[in-house]
Parts: sequence; structure tokens; C-alpha cells
Amino acid sequence: MRVPLLDLTEQYHALSDPIRVELEEVLASQRFILGPKLAAFEQAIGRFLGTPHAIGVSSGTDALLAALMALRIGTGDAILTTSFSFFATAGSVARVGAKPIFIDIDPATFNLSATKLKAYIDNYCRKSDGKLLDRNGQTIRAIMPVHLFGLACEMDEIIAIARDHELLVIEDAAQTIGAEYPRAGGVAKTGTMGDAGCFSFYPSKNLGAAGDAGLVVCRSDELAKRLEACRDHGMEPRYYHEFIGGNFRLDEIQAAILRIKLPYLENWAAARRAAADFYRAEFSRCGLIKRVVLPAERYRDRGLTNHHVYYVYAIRTPDRDRLHQHLAKRDIETAIYYPLGLHQQKCFGYLGYREGDLPETERAAREVLALPMYPEISREAQQFVVNAIVDFFQ
Repeated sequence: MRVPLLDLTEQYHALSDPIRVELEEVLASQRFILGPKLAAFEQAIGRFLGTPHAIGVSSGTDALLAALMALRIGTGDAILTTSFSFFATAGSVARVGAKPIFIDIDPATFNLSATKLKAYIDNYCRKSDGKLLDRNGQTIRAIMPVHLFGLACEMDEIIAIARDHELLVIEDAAQTIGAEYPRAGGVAKTGTMGDAGCFSFYPSKNLGAAGDAGLVVCRSDELAKRLEACRDHGMEPRYYHEFIGGNFRLDEIQAAILRIKLPYLENWAAARRAAADFYRAEFSRCGLIKRVVLPAERYRDRGLTNHHVYYVYAIRTPDRDRLHQHLAKRDIETAIYYPLGLHQQKCFGYLGYREGDLPETERAAREVLALPMYPEISREAQQFVVNAIVDFFQ
């Protein structure tokens, strides 16, 4: 049996008719940029997330770039973030001329550790003229937590730290559309708790476009206006530019497809959780929980519906690489998220990090393996995966 990491064909077949109707409407209108399909999608997803402003952009990476640019973060600034993430997290910081400062992760959730974040600020930063400075004297402007694999970060703790030091919070929610977090004041969705939240609709995401697409959300009217200008070269009104933006526009075709898919997102998340529950039950039944560490479900018993949305089903084992190869021989597709921490990437060598600086990130990079996960995955396919892992450890 072949088991892919992700299979989008069933999703498309179920929605192909309404998608084709929407595409034909766009083609017939010849309105491709900043048109009514985009406006309709922005309104719909804003209601879904419970945020007053939702600005469609061209990718998840461009969502991060637009947020940083609109918040006037650039050369001389620094951002506190995680090293265990997709490249765009720190890449976008570097692209605006700012410096990423990497904080280690919680080994259970793989998310940015609020405890280690506080410890870094307490031990290595200082206040001067109301600004928080790092050890090199750069101004720390923001914290960029990444909600990884479908699970929310410890946002109450992170936001409290940000408020204590007058820092912005830019949420990288690319992997957690619809995931919930039990805030002290009530349930909130990822991406809506900070000053800006950034999403990706890359095709593999829980809500995926037919190409690149992204979104920035915020509560500030002023920031929303600046983001709308930023995605269109900083232009407002037409051909007048108060600042330099980018070409970050989300096109009508992608917006139309995303609006068709959005009403199904909750059911898809529930199906992913059901698949995760099956994996957990079978791993337990077969005695594998003594050999592999299963994904943390930190908020499962907190009364949430979407306590985890399982963009990735990530297990960890010290024998990760051999297991990866073993499963490939059985025609089971798995993926390594991520083979290196961002602080270990060659392009960030100028930051001066050395091996051992972020031990939990480095250990996760050696041990994490993503198993097949998508809403339509069959229990037969999952059982085949579990049985193959049992065979590996025997």
C-alpha cells in the first residue's frame, strides 16, 4: 500500500463543481486583482476568525513581510522568535533589515518557550530610554511566536512578557488556521491575539489555495489601512506613495477558491483530530508510546473544540532517520520538520550561533518525523503506517 504524506485529490473532487463556477465567474469578469472575490473572502474569513480586519496577501511569507513593514520594523531592530520553524519566519525578519534573536523551544510542544523567552530578556537584555536593548545594543521591537504544527503557543504568558517590555506581538499562524487557545479572558483563535497575525494558504495547509496565498489580520484601523497600502506598493491614493511597500496582492482566483473551501475548514479540522486520535490509540495499543513521543495536546481538556488542528502529525524518536528510511521502503511518505534549526542555517551564520546554543531546538531537529495526515486519510492507511513502525522497532 502506498500512503502519501498528504493527498488533496479527494478534497478537490468534492468541491470541483463550485470551484469551477467561481473560476469561470472570475475569467468572465476579467477582474483579477483587488476585486469583489477578494473582498468577499476577506469578509468571510474575518468573521470566522473574529477579527475586524483581514487583508489578503500573496503568500504566508509576504504576510510576515507586510506586517513587519507596516509596523515600521527594519534596520537596527531585533525580533525575538523561534529557531524551530519554516524559513520564512526568520527570513522575513532579515529581509526587512532586522535581526532575528532565536529563543529555544518547549520540548513537548515544539513552540517558543515562554519560560526561556523571559529568561533571555532577564539575563541578556537591558532597558535604556524606555527601549529594550539586546546585548549588542539593538532595539528589540517585537516577539514573533510561531504556532507550530497546529497547536497554539502559550499566548497569555507571551503577551504578558510583551506588555511588560512594550513589545509588539506578531503571530506566525501559518500552520494553525482555526486553532483555539484558552485565554484567561476567553477562547481566542491563533493569529488574533497579537498586534498582527499572519497566515499561509499554501496548498498543503489546512485551508489551501491553488498556489500561493496569505493573510494578515489585526484589530487596529490604522494598521489595517497601512497594510492595505503596503500590499500595493505603499500606494494610497493611486500613484501616490507615502512609504515603500511591495507587490503582495492576493489575486481573485485564489480568493475565490479559498472562500469556497472556508466553510469546510471546521469539519476538516475535526477529521484531522479523529485521525490523530486513531494514531494515539493504536500507538498505545501496540506499545509504541514507549518508543516514540506523540504530539502534545496541551489544551485538550480545556473545553476547546479546536484545541489542535494537526497541520502536521509529528512524532519524535532518537532513531528518526532510520525510521524515515524504513517507512520510505514500505512506500509510506513521511517528512522531516525541520532538519536544522534556523540558527544552524548557513545564511544565518553571521548571527554567531554555535552548536549547543539552543539544545532543545537541535534535539528536535534530530528527532521529529511527520507521519501521513490529512482529513480523508483512511483508517486502513493509518493502520498500515502503525504496523510498519511496529515492525521497525521489533
